[in-house]
Amino acid sequence: MGAVDILEADPDLAEGLSEAEREAAARHLVVPSVEIAPGPWCPDDLGRQCAGALGVLVLDGVLSRMLTLAGRTTGELLGAGDILRPWEDDDPMPRVDFDVQWSVLEPAQLAVLDRRFVAGAVRWPSLIAEVSHRALRRSRGLSLQLALGQIPRVDGRLLLLFWRLAERWGRMTPDGISVPLKLTHETLGALVAARRPSVTSALGRLAESGLLQRSDGGWLLDRSVDERLGEFLAAQETRFSSSRASSASMA
Repeated sequence: MGAVDILEADPDLAEGLSEAEREAAARHLVVPSVEIAPGPWCPDDLGRQCAGALGVLVLDGVLSRMLTLAGRTTGELLGAGDILRPWEDDDPMPRVDFDVQWSVLEPAQLAVLDRRFVAGAVRWPSLIAEVSHRALRRSRGLSLQLALGQIPRVDGRLLLLFWRLAERWGRMTPDGISVPLKLTHETLGALVAARRPSVTSALGRLAESGLLQRSDGGWLLDRSVDERLGEFLAAQETRFSSSRASSASMA
């Protein structure tokens, strides 16, 4: 393991501190760090090394967590600013088997929020508040992802997903908004609660509309996606409502 000044690596953690407080905190908040290469990742060894730690803070990179239950897989993407305890995947339903797989999609650096960090951080309540905010932000993101999976058409789910990904990882280019994430159709299916063949078909429709294209090392969103997203989803809702009304009248 290496070491990192956590407030230098993630300045937003110190947003509520004065300059004097930030300088004082920096002297106490140098924490262990670990770098992880892309590929499948088993966090158990890290958990053993980090016994008693609050968790880890992602400083750089992109990770995925995929959970498979009853033959269906759902997932989430994690990146800089997220706080997690990847070595803990306790079974909330002891009688039901499920499987969790972690992968590193882009080279990652994690800061270990160890006991020394906790002992130091309690001296600055705004720092603890920011850590709590990070955990809550992840929870709210998962709630939004659950809602995303209820959008009737898969192309609508994918467009909203890529809009969210662009907000976090995208960058503007002359050709559109580049989202430099290497996401397979299977991974996308896990993120939008859809089977891979449905994802493939939906991506084809989005490509035909000019909204989303594959690009080298990732994806390219049309520059007008902000304006077109609302119209696209509203049109889907109108079609879905009409379909429900038609079905009800036939019942």
